[in-house]
Amino acid sequence: MLFTQDALARIAAGEVDLAFRRWRRPAVRPGTALRTAVGVLAVEAVDAVDEVAVSDKDARRAGYPDRAHLLADQRPGADRTLYRVTLRPAGDDPRVGLRQDTDLSAAELDDIAAALARMDARSGHGPWTTATLELIAAHPAVRAADLAARMDRERLPFKADVRKLKERGLTESLDVGYRLSPRGRLVLDHLRGLSG
Repeated sequence: MLFTQDALARIAAGEVDLAFRRWRRPAVRPGTALRTAVGVLAVEAVDAVDEVAVSDKDARRAGYPDRAHLLADQRPGADRTLYRVTLRPAGDDPRVGLRQDTDLSAAELDDIAAALARMDARSGHGPWTTATLELIAAHPAVRAADLAARMDRERLPFKADVRKLKERGLTESLDVGYRLSPRGRLVLDHLRGLSG
C-alpha cells in the first residue's frame, strides 16, 4: 500500500487516519504493519464501502478536501471494490535503528555474511548480494533502472533484491536511488576482507 510523501507527513502529524483504495481484493488486513518513510503504520480496519457512504468528513480524514476529490483519485474499474482503511502511527521503523547499528562482533559479521551467502545460493540469477552492495556503494543516489542496467538485470527484480538488503539494515532508499547504511558499509568491508 503506497502513500505520497504528503500523505505520510499528514499521517505522522495526526491529520490523516484513513485511506481509501479501490482494489479487486484487499491488499492489507487488520493487524498489518506497514513500514513507511515516517515509521510503522498499523492497519486497524479494512472495510468495503459504497461510494455513496463516503462523506466529506471521511475525505478530510483521508487528506482530501472533499469526497469528490477522493473519489476522482480512485482507480477505475467495475471489477474493483472501494475499501476504507483505518490507520494509526505505530512507532519507528525498526530498520532505521538497525541501519545505524555498527557495534557488531566478528562473529555477528560472519553470521551476516553467511546469511547473504544463503541468499545468493537461493537466487535464480546467481550470486548478487555483494555485487549489489558494491554497486550501490560506488553509485549512491542513482536511479534503480540505471543500476539494474549496470548489472544486466530488469528493474523490478533488482529493486526486490535491494529491498532484501534493506530488510537487513544494509541499504537506505533515497528520493532517487539508494545508499549504503553505516551497517551496510561495515558489512561490505567485512565481505571484502573475506574475499581478499
